[in-house]
Amino acid sequence: MNKTELIASVAAKAELTKKDAEKAVKALFDTIGEALAKEEKVQVIGFGTFEVRTRAERIGRNPRTKEEMTIPASKSPAFKAGKQLKDLVNAPATKATTKAATKVRKK
Repeated sequence: MNKTELIASVAAKAELTKKDAEKAVKALFDTIGEALAKEEKVQVIGFGTFEVRTRAERIGRNPRTKEEMTIPASKSPAFKAGKQLKDLVNAPATKATTKAATKVRKK
């Protein structure tokens, strides 16, 4: 599912216009991004937690020249799925899900 499909799905489920759904999705992504930029965790109970993880400085190699180089420390956004999301993903397939998966495989 891409962003356009996500907006269409939100619009249908929340009975919003696509324009209003797009504003809501954009506001959600902006809010999460701004919180992560301040190194704050965003926890949605049952869904998961967005957070910033720090990667330590390490030694790497240039694959072409084999020269050793120092890769500086960096920060990376991360997501840890919550229990309800994990349960949803691991639930037995429904007929609709099975049919959709079959259509994708046939293409």
